[in-house]
Parts: sequence; C-alpha cells; structure tokens
Amino acid sequence: MAETLSLAALRELPDDAAQREQALTLVVEGMHCGNCMRKVERTLQAIPGVVAARVNLSNGRAHVTTTSAGVEIETLVEALVGVGFKAYELVEGATPAHTTHDAAYLRRLGVAGFAASNIMLMSVAVWAGIASDMDASLKTLFHWLSALVAIPAVAYAGQPFFQSAARALRARQLNMDVPISLGVLLAMGMSLYQTIRGSDHVYFDAAVTLLFFLLIGRYLDIAMRSRASSAAQNLLGLRATAATVMLPDGTTQRLPTRDVLPGMRILVAAGERIPVDARIRTGIAEVDESLITGESRPRRVEPGDTVYSGTISVAGALETEALAREENTLLADISRLMGAAEQARGRYVRLADRAARLYGPAVHLLGLGTFIGWMLLGYGWEPALTAAVAVLIITCPCALALAVPAVQVVASGRLFRNGIILKAADGLERMAEIDTIVFDKTGTLTIGEPRLVDGSAIDHRMLARAASLAASSRHPYSRAIVAAAKARGITVIAESEVEEVAGAGLGHVAASGETRLGSAQFCEIAGAPPESGSTIWLRTPDGGATAFHFSDHLRADASEVVGRLRDAGFHVEILSGDGRAAVAEAAQAVGITDWQAELKPADKIARIDALKGEGRKVLMVGDGLNDAPALAAGHASLSPASAADISQTAADAIFQGERLAPIIEALLVAHGARRRALENFGIAIGYNFIFVPLAVIGLATPLIAAIAMSASSIAVTGNALRLSRQRLGQLLGRMS
Repeated sequence: MAETLSLAALRELPDDAAQREQALTLVVEGMHCGNCMRKVERTLQAIPGVVAARVNLSNGRAHVTTTSAGVEIETLVEALVGVGFKAYELVEGATPAHTTHDAAYLRRLGVAGFAASNIMLMSVAVWAGIASDMDASLKTLFHWLSALVAIPAVAYAGQPFFQSAARALRARQLNMDVPISLGVLLAMGMSLYQTIRGSDHVYFDAAVTLLFFLLIGRYLDIAMRSRASSAAQNLLGLRATAATVMLPDGTTQRLPTRDVLPGMRILVAAGERIPVDARIRTGIAEVDESLITGESRPRRVEPGDTVYSGTISVAGALETEALAREENTLLADISRLMGAAEQARGRYVRLADRAARLYGPAVHLLGLGTFIGWMLLGYGWEPALTAAVAVLIITCPCALALAVPAVQVVASGRLFRNGIILKAADGLERMAEIDTIVFDKTGTLTIGEPRLVDGSAIDHRMLARAASLAASSRHPYSRAIVAAAKARGITVIAESEVEEVAGAGLGHVAASGETRLGSAQFCEIAGAPPESGSTIWLRTPDGGATAFHFSDHLRADASEVVGRLRDAGFHVEILSGDGRAAVAEAAQAVGITDWQAELKPADKIARIDALKGEGRKVLMVGDGLNDAPALAAGHASLSPASAADISQTAADAIFQGERLAPIIEALLVAHGARRRALENFGIAIGYNFIFVPLAVIGLATPLIAAIAMSASSIAVTGNALRLSRQRLGQLLGRMS
C-alpha cells in the first residue's frame, strides 16, 4: 500500500473473510465423557448451514465451521440446550471456564465433606454396634439430625449432577449424571422414608459420602484435563491486547488489537509485543521470535522485513504497516492448525468412539438385567435397585472415551513446545510406524537459504530480469536472486502472470517472447556444462542464457541427526532435484549412501512408491511447497517451513528453526504417544473387567462404583500427562 489509509477509510474496507466459510467457538458446559462429546457434535452438525463441528473435551469447547451465510449463535445454543447442554459463545479475554468450574466444585466439595464427616460422627453408634443399646427416641433424633444436615448439603453439593441430569431428561436423553443423580436421590429418599418409619436402615451417610467422592473425582478430572489442555488454547494468550496506531495527521491512538486493520501504521516500542503481522517501514531492531521459530536467538530486522504477531521487539523501536487482521495473523493460523489436530479423529480415537457407541446400549441393558436378576432371586426391590445403580455408575465409558484424546492433546502440546506443529489427526500414529526416512536436500538437510556465488559477475540487466521473475516465487533460489539484486541496488518489481512449474522453474510470456528461469532442461539450454554445484539458468526471448550458481550450508546438526536415525535402525535416503555434484557433496557430509539427484516431483513419487512396494513405511521430510506431491505420497510427512509458509504446507507436521533435532523429537513423541494410548486402552478395559462383575453381583456399592469410575478417568488422564515431561530417549533404540 503506497499510502496509509485513514482510520475511517480502513474501517470500510471489505472483509474477504466474510466471503469464506466462517468459524466460531462455543463454550459448552456439562460435557464429561465421550458420549457427551459425540452428542454435541451430532447436534451441531445437524443444523442447516453448519459445515463441520469438532469438540475439544479437554477445554470444553466446540469449534463450529459454518457456510459463508453463517448461522446465528442463538440457533446453535438453543440446539445444544435442547439436548441438555448449556452453551455460549467464547469471549476473548473472559475467565477460562475451567477456572470458574474449579472454584465452584471446590466449594461444593467442601460442603459435602463437612456434611459427610458430621453425619459419620452421628452414625458411629449405629456402625459400632451400640445401636441396640440406644434408646429408640435418641436413635431417631440422631437420624433426624443426620437428615437435617444431609438434605441441604445434597441439595447444594449435588447441583452439578442434578442440573446436568435434568437437562438431559428434558431433552429425552441420558447421560452419565442421570444414574449418579438417581443413586444419590434414591439413597436420600429411602433414608428419609426409613427415618419417618423409625427404622434402623438409613443411608444419609452413604448418600453424602457418595456425593463427596463423586465431587472429588469430578474436580480432579477437571483439574487434570486443564493441565492437559490445548497448547493452542493458551497460545493466543500471548498476543498483544492493544496497539499504538499512527493516524494520518501524525497523532497516535491506542486501539484494541482486534480493531487493527491492514494498512494501519503501528508503532512498536522496545520491549513490546508486535500486535499483528506487519512489514517494517522504519527502524532497526532485534526481535525475539522464539514463539514462532523455536529459536532463542533474536533476529535482526530492518525496513522491508516482515514481523509477526506475538513476537517481541527486544531492542529498538519500529514503525510498521499492518498486513493482516488479528484473526488472520500467523499466530492465529498456528493456533487453528493445532486446535484442528487436537480435535480431529485419528484411527485410535475412531476405534475408541466406535467401542463407546456400542458400550452405551450394553451398559443400560446390563443395568436392567442386574435389576431383574436380583428381583428374580428374591432379594427385593431395594438391593436390586442399589446393584443396578452401581452397575450404571461403574460402567460409564469415560475412561475409554478419554483414553486417546487425552494423549493426543498432551502430545500436541509437547511437540509445540519443541517447535513442532502437528496438523494431521493421525499423523503421530503413522509416524510411529515408519521405518524409512527420505530427505529432500535444499531447505531440509540444508538451511534453505542459498546464496548467489557469483552475483557480482552477472550482468546487471540479467540479474534485474531474473529478480523480476524470482520475486513471484518462494523458492530458496528465487529468494537468493532477489536478495542479490537488492544488494546491488536494483529495485525489484515483481513481474505479473509468472507461472511456476514445481521442480522445474518459472516462466513468463510477453510480446517479445518467453523468459524462463530454472533448470537447464526447463530452460532448454543445449550443451549446458556439467554442474559443479547447484545451478539454474535464465533464458531470455533472444536465446541468451545466463547461469546462476548457488551454495548452501548444511544444518548444524544434520550429520548428528542422520547418524542417530541410522543407529536407531532407519533406512535413510536423499531424493533431490538439485544437481548430482551438490547432492553428492551433501550426502557425503551427513553420511547417507543412498541418494538420487536431478529428480522431478514425479520421480520422487515413483521412488517412494517403490519403497512402499517393498513393504516400507516412508517418512518424507521436505519443503512443504515444492515437495507437496512427495509429502502426500509418504506414509507420514514432516516439513521444515519458514514462518510465512506455515499454513501452506502439505505435511502432517511442521517443524520450526534451523535444526533437524525436531525430527527426532517428533518420532520419539509418536512412539511415546502410541505407548500411552495402548496403556490407556488397557487401563479402561482392565477397570471394566474387574469392577463390572463386582457391581453385578453386589460387591461394589454405589459408593465404591463412584470411586472406581472417577479413579479410572483420572488414571487415563494422568497416564497421558506422563508424556508431557517424560524423557523419551530410551525409545530411540526401539524405533526400528
């Protein structure tokens, strides 16, 4: 933009995002298990205009994608209320829902614990066998005192369960809180009935204690899910909340970041976070981009460079021009990518979902069968109903439904802390299966920032012409040509209508003829000399040809990482489109004996297919733009990506920074995640194998059932959390 628009004019700019699919986020209360999650998703997806709906059980949010026409928030909320869930739109800056819920559960937990301890004190005489010697009127008094404590305590502490069950029943649905509420209310009702009759069989202590342990389990479950909560959820908290905007008259105005529009001039002082993605107009500074790239060393920036939302100007003040709105920044894009991966359904998640769907009807039939069986055996309705309630509580499929999603969320957070952004739902599952790794060279094994070797010797006009074509491409060689031209003082104006052929080069057709920039074959250079390094050519319409030679440096840890992968038993290859000499030099430097050079994208795919034909599971590591077909052909894929390319790659995951070590971390986390997921399946299945028969035969009371059910959910979440900090180096030797 040549001129900075006025604030009023900028506010009237059309919003291109409104023409695309729209996304919004709802906070959904009352979700406690996989059945709740599926119910919310099915309800939202059934609404006309909703394209997709994904629920993140860890943070209680539903991410909804609608058509460009949009769907009213009220429509979504009413639909969820209709099936028993309270919902509202997420408001940025609001107190996280889990924080409010934690405080509420703690209060109710305190009331239940206080009431249970006092009722237990009044029941000591009965349970100690002194009741037979106690005066009947005194015993009745203790029962009534217990009732006076228990009734208000249950009415207050049990609200989360009662309200959730009531919403479900109003919607003619069942959820896990229905049998819980039924168990508590039946115990209270029977106890009150027996107290009125003057009977000894009262269960006030059992009812309140049951509620106490259920609240402990629910609180710990919420607290542990909060710890495992999405890194994407916390990422947006690193944004600047306000920006200093310079108006056309030279005055400044402090605006919320959400009101910043493309074209506005933003002032960033030393020590401030950059509010939105922007281009530097004036000023030189050092910017801490560790949030984006994973590199702790600040990057020096100057006029013309791009800086990104959430990064910090460590030293130096800048005047910048906003390039995007807050919701379209790189930081927001990364958050969306991570959120999508955390919410998506991998193979293990789909397996657990199918099991849970079959499990639900089986549980209710088992509860009914238990009640009928006890009645037929002549035990009466009271013990029969107690056993049936215990079965319903103990068989809630929470642990099974949480087994894999909890691992997926924790793994995504760990990867992000190490500069890796997971994009594909089952990417980690596939990475845990690979035995062969194929590297591209330029931008993968190397830094990806080649420099023009003989820039000063190239004719000024030819360099300018090549730069005008290269300005339209993100290829490392194109960027190197543009940088060399600018260093020579050439003003680079990007040519319009430049066609890029992946793996070949750039072409531009004008009235005078066609100009090509690319490989010797693409430019049809007859008799091109053997390449001593990476070389591309410029062929002008008059038939003139100019060679551009480049050099690139290997990543600092390339040799070490390749050596560790080989030691772990992986077969490693290089497939590159560069010249043979350059590829041979890189392969020798990192210790790879199997390599191929001068390959087109189709050739890379053919080699990957050949490896797959041998029964190998291939991990393709390459540039996300030029190697997109090869990335898609691999069993799994990783891409080193510059910040600007982060949302454009076709890989399962993207790693940032100048080192290859994130590849090892990704493989280690993939194996660790698979192990944790299988362990969680074992915990869920073992829990049901042990406790369900005990509940059916009456050895597990509703109180024991509540403790066991809560413990199983906590166990799978806690096991998933082990992945967050666990040292995984010992897995490397088994990754073959």
